[in-house]
Amino acid sequence: MISYEQQSDLVEEFIIQKLNEFLKEDIPLGDKTSIGIVPKNTEITAEIQAVENLIFSGGPIIKAIFKNLNEVEIFIKDGAKADSGDIIARIKGNAIEILSRERVMLNLIQRMSGIATNVQKFTKLANPHKILILDTRKTTPGLRKFEKYAVVCGGGINHRYSLSHGILIKDNHLKAAGGVKPAIEMIRSKDFNLPIELEVDYLGQISEALDIGVDGFLLDNMTPEETVKAVDIIRNSKQGENIFIESSGNMNYDNFQSYLKTGVNAISIGGLTHSIKSSDIRLEFKTI
Repeated sequence: MISYEQQSDLVEEFIIQKLNEFLKEDIPLGDKTSIGIVPKNTEITAEIQAVENLIFSGGPIIKAIFKNLNEVEIFIKDGAKADSGDIIARIKGNAIEILSRERVMLNLIQRMSGIATNVQKFTKLANPHKILILDTRKTTPGLRKFEKYAVVCGGGINHRYSLSHGILIKDNHLKAAGGVKPAIEMIRSKDFNLPIELEVDYLGQISEALDIGVDGFLLDNMTPEETVKAVDIIRNSKQGENIFIESSGNMNYDNFQSYLKTGVNAISIGGLTHSIKSSDIRLEFKTI
């Protein structure tokens, strides 16, 4: 079976590096409004609150961006449910620093929580069938690590992190190589020591690939009926029970349910990360 390294945590050093980049974009010459209105030594208490029901993702972001404040308390763990009105975190410290960093922090945790919340809708239905819900590389440039971490928070599984972390032969690769057999033979000759997965559009490609040997198949845009036939061909081949099978292609919450009883190992869904609504989370000052 094919498996990839999971983005199950976020290293503080990485987070701070990215936050510095984002803050430089948002406050290149200081927060003029806050500096002009708020006395520089003003200390406040602020709460980060859920405005709707959600699965939270972003605790490491809050801790890192407010690292220099007097106090940072996180009340909702990543991957846990927060109901509307719940206090996710409480922070105490300099008001200007909080105001100047509020938007970057909220943008990140709102998006990450939106992804985690979206993913859990799929995993709740897929888990009883022992089917994995996989993300894809359809992530926001520069935010991939955050978004894949959010997928894990929602109970999903990370597919390959990048083009360097796994081999997935797609239709354009086949066209460039001249077909299934030459594509697989060429990739094997490179000795990358990575599992080989082949994207197939029709059943004939499966038999050709099985003759040479692959570790997995991505069944692209096949109907549920075609998927059942494909799974039957693969499972009845030599070592077929050990071959990884995923369905993919324009999957959404309405149609993915038709694939839960087809016998595949996983369903990959680009919409887990590229078509989500950010969760509604706010920061409110409590005292000044």
